[in-house]
Amino acid sequence: MDIGQSERPFPARLPLAVAAAYSLPQSVNTLNFAIIGCGGVTLQNHLPGLALCPGVKLVALCDADAATLERARQQTGAGVTTTRFEEVVERDDVHAVIIATPNFTHKPIALAAVARGKHVLCEKPLALNLAEAREMAGAAERAGVRHMTAFTYRFVPAMRYLAHLVERGDLGQPYHFRSCRLQDWGTRDLGWRQVKRLAGSGELGDMLSHRIDFAHLLVGPMKRLVANLKQWHPLRGGRPNDLDDWVAVLAEFANGATGVLESSKLASGRNESWRSLDYAEINGSERSFVFITGEWNKLQTGRVGGAGLETIEVPREFWKLPGAPRDVGVGDPLVTFRYDQAWEFVDAIRNQRPCRPSFHDGVRAQAVMEAAIRSAETRQWVELADGV
Repeated sequence: MDIGQSERPFPARLPLAVAAAYSLPQSVNTLNFAIIGCGGVTLQNHLPGLALCPGVKLVALCDADAATLERARQQTGAGVTTTRFEEVVERDDVHAVIIATPNFTHKPIALAAVARGKHVLCEKPLALNLAEAREMAGAAERAGVRHMTAFTYRFVPAMRYLAHLVERGDLGQPYHFRSCRLQDWGTRDLGWRQVKRLAGSGELGDMLSHRIDFAHLLVGPMKRLVANLKQWHPLRGGRPNDLDDWVAVLAEFANGATGVLESSKLASGRNESWRSLDYAEINGSERSFVFITGEWNKLQTGRVGGAGLETIEVPREFWKLPGAPRDVGVGDPLVTFRYDQAWEFVDAIRNQRPCRPSFHDGVRAQAVMEAAIRSAETRQWVELADGV
């Protein structure tokens, strides 16, 4: 989730279609949800997404901050509110939990939820470190529950279509992957996101984790990497910042392809959120493809030996997930694609199938992040076990 969205004020009220969904009649087929963490990402992504899913009811909200909790209660009408996540996961009437809290709380909440048989959708990065992420994935598998990592940008229609084209073989042999995420956050206070013991990493986990997931989706596991992280501002908003503002990774994939990934909070004038540069390119033996988040229904492509890139339209059938109830003609398409994440989670629960992306995808990204931190500290290449 981009901080530019999470720091926006809550909407004065939820859209009527969203509010109406919370009054769905209870039935044997109803999935009861609880949301733990009621900040901006919840009101802007998770709640509208759940509201579009038939047979889903929000029964409980939890947030450690009482004022944030009350604000969310007023906007949703949820019947149960608490500042203690234990009270939520222990409820027999809760079937699934969405975790949208600071990174350091992901592990204890997820483990408590899966221990009580709850399905879990967790914000990224999955955990503070690789060991925690692996523990979460292992516990969820043993419990037999559905588990999902919120790599929201997988649901951009253009990214879904690109993944389809690559899987179909249009790219040929992958040669290179590169991504560039540039935003201008200046020196404002980022709250817990600028505290290492609470967030684990800065730009690496906050923004580059999404692009690491792109690389895994389009190219496959990484074999080794070398990385650098840099902090420019030890103070943000007058408060200590002990995390990275910029990160770059040079990678070699298990299939021999190469990769370059860069992300920055300090690209002056680039704006933020979907208004700023979010670019990914993949070059192969047959074609190249360029993805830009802001161009949600377009890709650029060129053939080997061609005169340059051309723009192609994303077919309408890729504008949303198959079966998703969302009307693609309603709302800002640079926002509404995010609601398909909730549909994927709900549909996986109902059909007892793995979520895409799952906790395992979160673990793979966490392994790359941990290797990047180790590389930056040692100034050396780092090998990834089993080609993560």
